[in-house]
Amino acid sequence: MKIKMICLGAMALSMVAGSALAASGGSGTSALDDPAKMQPFYTDSTMKKMRSDDEFTKAWKALTPEDQKMMMTACADEVKNANPTNTHPEFCSNVKKIGGSK
Repeated sequence: MKIKMICLGAMALSMVAGSALAASGGSGTSALDDPAKMQPFYTDSTMKKMRSDDEFTKAWKALTPEDQKMMMTACADEVKNANPTNTHPEFCSNVKKIGGSK
């Protein structure tokens, strides 16, 4: 009987801890999913066609350093967690190409 209680307690604790850890992972959205921040890098409203390198660099320099850092972090996360749902490979490639600097 004591073993059963210990096992149930351990299972309940692991479920609670797992839920808490999952919730602390953030909102689940990326800085790259904010249309207001991403629109300057695209020529169309559907955000499918990227601007030229010069225009891209100009739009990048117009961002605040905090926004740049968030986007660079989001791109690094996409590279680390590569999967079919990563939807910004061209953008992240351009950020890496310009060095992500101001």
